[in-house]
Amino acid sequence: LQKAGSAESGSEHPLGKAIVKKAKEKGIEVLEPKNFKAIFGKGVMAEINGKKILVGRKELMEENNLDVSSAQEMVSQLQEEGKTVMWVAEEGKRVLGAIAVADTLKDETKTAVERLHKMGFKTIMLTGDNQRTARAIAKKVGIDEVIAEVLPDQKVEVIKKLQKGGEIKVAMVGDGINDAPALTQADVGVAIGTGTDIAIEAGEITLVRGDLIALVNAILLSKATFKTIRQNLFWAFIYNVVALPVAAFGILATMIGPIIAAAAMAFSSLSVVSNSLRLRKIKLQ
Repeated sequence: LQKAGSAESGSEHPLGKAIVKKAKEKGIEVLEPKNFKAIFGKGVMAEINGKKILVGRKELMEENNLDVSSAQEMVSQLQEEGKTVMWVAEEGKRVLGAIAVADTLKDETKTAVERLHKMGFKTIMLTGDNQRTARAIAKKVGIDEVIAEVLPDQKVEVIKKLQKGGEIKVAMVGDGINDAPALTQADVGVAIGTGTDIAIEAGEITLVRGDLIALVNAILLSKATFKTIRQNLFWAFIYNVVALPVAAFGILATMIGPIIAAAAMAFSSLSVVSNSLRLRKIKLQ
């Protein structure tokens, strides 16, 4: 855990931060890594006490000719439980062990997914995690489809495929560095405010709270906003259709007079503002 925590101390990935946090909770000294390198979508590599340590996915181990078959049965069981397994190894020698990290599902996540379904949205889990872990989590919250074991650039290709033809609009929700390219590619990129700065910069919408109920609320608020805009445009159009001819041809000029006309114009603006203020009364959860 010390080697993994020390290697991951240079990482911004949520899983890496979780390992560092656990090491510190156990009172383990986290050493300063040297020559830190984040391997896109696979893990990290760093020198700890002169030894090169690798932490990451099975693919990273295999690329460095490290055999993980001896612990595969145990790892498969952990993955079936919805846990993400990260291997720890010393380059050129052997696998030191594996660390299982589990995402703690918030109580409101399942509720949020159900509400998205009722609103007509299809939900897809797009993740670099393995199939077993992804499907176990998706089953718990009721996600429609799982696309797992994809690298960051492959996430972009998946979104492009969904967008092909222009009939489907894709909203991508993400919080990590690996999600940034996909957030940019999506029709609407939604970044979690508790995530990395890069993800927040890539997203067009940032949810301050780190839960999916905030996404549901954002959709409800946006729909209400567009409805209000249409209402304001309608009444402004009607007002001008009626008032412009009256002003142009002097109809009822002697009866209305400039003071009342000015008051009518002010009332038009006031009605638009008042209608917009109704957005503050929308019930969100």
